[in-house]
Amino acid sequence: MSFPEYLKTRKAAIDSVLPTYIERLNAPKIIKESMLYSLNAGGKRLRPMLLLAVLHSYGKEEKIGYPVACAVELIHTYSLIHDDLPCMDNDDFRRGKPTNHKVYGEAIAVLAGDGLLTESFRLIADAEELSDRVKLTLISELSKAAGAEGMVGGQVADMEGENKQLTLKQLEYIHEHKTAKLLAFSIIAGAIIAEASIEEINKLKEFAYHIGIAFQIKDDILDVEGDEEKIGKPVGSDEENKKTTYLSVLSLEGAKKKLSEHIETSKAILQTCSINNELLLSFCNLIGEREH
Repeated sequence: MSFPEYLKTRKAAIDSVLPTYIERLNAPKIIKESMLYSLNAGGKRLRPMLLLAVLHSYGKEEKIGYPVACAVELIHTYSLIHDDLPCMDNDDFRRGKPTNHKVYGEAIAVLAGDGLLTESFRLIADAEELSDRVKLTLISELSKAAGAEGMVGGQVADMEGENKQLTLKQLEYIHEHKTAKLLAFSIIAGAIIAEASIEEINKLKEFAYHIGIAFQIKDDILDVEGDEEKIGKPVGSDEENKKTTYLSVLSLEGAKKKLSEHIETSKAILQTCSINNELLLSFCNLIGEREH
């Protein structure tokens, strides 16, 4: 199977199963509608697909990872709903559609995010094909990646850095925590489910760090060079909001060079892992070359 075909089939699988976890809830209609509105808004599903790709690389059945893959996407979606709120980034559009609070109001948007976050842990706890030991490990790792030591902490640092010229080290701290930690969990989770060795998991953590930073650098580049229709939001918003980006610290050419360095480092780490790395190498290229 070609890499484009792999992406197409796995995204379709995630898109199919993901809404069922919300549709089954015995909850008020409006909150389910709000949660589904953002879940079905057309995300790339990169994080769940990375988890499935790791399982594939270890020769494991990908379907056993569906609940955990969907749990990651629930958390990612909740973070986007909250990021878009007036008290945060105050964005009107996400993926080319009105943001959640523009459709359902701020209160429901906040609660929809809360619901997605909470439900993610139930998906893992109820995953029938995983052992209790694996579930506990996954829940612990996801809590660290998404909480104050991870994504939430990165968001706080990002807010505190507004209207300031940050150093490269400060910028990398923000994006390691805000973006890379959750993306890294997807990769590590696949290895945990596959029962990889601690040594292998540590290598994949390092690999995930580099592609996570690369992902954010590419985001910053797309905010300047991207096609508005493809990325689903106005370009130039970072400069307009006076945010420090890799381009403002390194210049456009410097950011592109740093992107290439992180991609090449991630590939080199993969070569030391005892897995079929072809699929993950393709993901490295995807992150560096994506247009949205």
